[in-house]
Amino acid sequence: MRPILMKGHERPLTFLKYNRDGDLLFSCAKDHTPTVWFADNGERLGTYRGHNGAVWTCDVSRDSMRLITGSADQTVKLWNVETGAQLFTFNFDSPARSVDFSVGDKLAVITTDPFMELTSAIHVKRIARDPSQQTAESALVIKGPQGRINRAIWGPLNRTIISAGEDAIVRIWDSETGKLLKESDKETGHKKTVTSLSKAVDGSHFVTGSLDKSAKLWDSRTLTLIKTYLTERPVNAVTMSPLLDHVVLGGGQDASHVTTTDHRAGKFEAKFYDKILQEEIGGVKGHFGPINALAFNPDGKRYTFFYYGMLLLIKFLKTLMSKSSTFSNLG
Repeated sequence: MRPILMKGHERPLTFLKYNRDGDLLFSCAKDHTPTVWFADNGERLGTYRGHNGAVWTCDVSRDSMRLITGSADQTVKLWNVETGAQLFTFNFDSPARSVDFSVGDKLAVITTDPFMELTSAIHVKRIARDPSQQTAESALVIKGPQGRINRAIWGPLNRTIISAGEDAIVRIWDSETGKLLKESDKETGHKKTVTSLSKAVDGSHFVTGSLDKSAKLWDSRTLTLIKTYLTERPVNAVTMSPLLDHVVLGGGQDASHVTTTDHRAGKFEAKFYDKILQEEIGGVKGHFGPINALAFNPDGKRYTFFYYGMLLLIKFLKTLMSKSSTFSNLG
């Protein structure tokens, strides 16, 4: 491997996202300023200035022309990727936690946190091709889940929305009516907060990570539980290789707890699992502190993770990218 250390944010990162071509990497952080990097060499291209709170999440359009970001400042912003100009601001009454463009980029699903007497909610916004025609109206608003919704994504063909969060239940909603279609089973599903959710390239399945020290693979249409990956630390981030049958888990005990207990308890690797066999097949050892964000480049030959104030872009050696289902420990 050839790791590239990328420095630029002043506070911890919260989310990572590659564009569809894999040449750009977008990072969100608590320093209020989303940043874009060259994915090949880690060079910082620019920043998007305008938020007044932690930026929790982002997504980029298929043509890499528009960026959408959600923030604790109770806004979601649309940006011109190339110039950094703000195109539009959606205002809410509570922090925006998750954003996701639909296939075709004509819609965006946004989740907002519980705040004061407001419950968590899922909002669907229409995205106009011409920014001057953009409106703030919601095409759909879904309310109901208890606690914070940490992630919501589009299901196959934009017909459904998949959400998960603090109540540990994964749900599938009808994206036109807002009707609840399916819920994960409490016996076989997660037992604690679902922290992350990542879908496969073809959208047929997705993986969730949880504080219950597991990740689970689900069918996107039926919500059938397919596989479970067990680890010894809370899972903060999950992703899947677009090239091989690999699932990557990252996490660790919260840093505030680590400092008051055994310092070794917080040490955590980015762990690779065989998607089919559910076995751990390797890992990349990080430093002291939890891994909070993971992202695979669409080419499948590199991935990026954040831990303890550092952003690392990992390039795999060609020998690791053979069609073999296993590889040696990368540490």
